[in-house]
Amino acid sequence: MSDQSTDLRETVRERYAAAAVQVTEGGTACCGPQAIEIDDNFGSPLYAADEREALPAEAVAASLGCGNPTAVAGLHEGERVLDLGSGGGIDVLLSARRVGATGKAYGLDMTEEMLALALANQKKAGATNVEFLKGTIEAIPLPANTIDVVISNCVINLSTDKPAVFAEMFRVLAPGGRIGISDVVADDTLTPAQRAERGDYVGCIAGALSFAEYREGLLAAGFTDIELNATHEVADGMHSAIVRAIKPTTAPISIGSGAARQLAQDGSGCCS
Repeated sequence: MSDQSTDLRETVRERYAAAAVQVTEGGTACCGPQAIEIDDNFGSPLYAADEREALPAEAVAASLGCGNPTAVAGLHEGERVLDLGSGGGIDVLLSARRVGATGKAYGLDMTEEMLALALANQKKAGATNVEFLKGTIEAIPLPANTIDVVISNCVINLSTDKPAVFAEMFRVLAPGGRIGISDVVADDTLTPAQRAERGDYVGCIAGALSFAEYREGLLAAGFTDIELNATHEVADGMHSAIVRAIKPTTAPISIGSGAARQLAQDGSGCCS
């Protein structure tokens, strides 16, 4: 990793650590200084009222995302879910409710303060099918072929090595597994410099890929059935988007995985 990338990662870590501390002390997190105003395009307003009310207030307050990936991932009972950049744990806790006692929800974050907040929220929620891991999304600390669904909420655009993130998602997914991601994506007409003008990295904007770049990155990692659909504009030419893709079933899959169980039940092998 270059010195510039290392410095940027540390900037992101410091800003999210500060957000976690602010929430712990009773405040509300935000993406940090940026060229756009934080409004209903980001954070807890993107979740239904009944979802927010079912979770600890601190998990809701720490929400920094640009979407609601648990609403688009099509989670099933018994599946194993991994949330990249899990923050205060809102998407992990919602996923845990959807996959039930026979499933498992993992959260991965590199920030000690966010992990501490997430663990406190897990305890308050009484979630027993949840595990939080420390690490980076470019080097996921889980074995290959062990996850049914990868989700993420406005985090991949913060990475300085997105090909590594895509490769790691592909590696940990079981064959037939899928991704259901919310992320900021740029119009294909915007240059990297123009994206940078719309907000800094920690402001969830500057690091965004274009729609074409995102698709090409997922294809290069091996994903198929790729869908990118913009949901709302978060800055001029910058969109919150739903990203879906599938890891092909190119090898036998264990009957223990959620994807395999569904295949055995209805022959679909994936979400509908």
